[in-house]
Amino acid sequence: MDEQTINELLNQLKNGELHEYHVSKDQFLPFRTVLVNRDDFKHFRGIAQQGGSIIYRYLEEPRS
Repeated sequence: MDEQTINELLNQLKNGELHEYHVSKDQFLPFRTVLVNRDDFKHFRGIAQQGGSIIYRYLEEPRS
């Protein structure tokens, strides 16, 4: 998964086009690298799942 694809997915979450996005264990590091460099990083919540996958959701108010 490349940076452009990840940013498109994150924008879809932000715009409400996607409710949540599942990131597999092997995609986590590239996905997180792009995510933490975004200005709206604190609006995303990652929820760890059993087996190492993560569910990301967009929050209207940034987490603290």
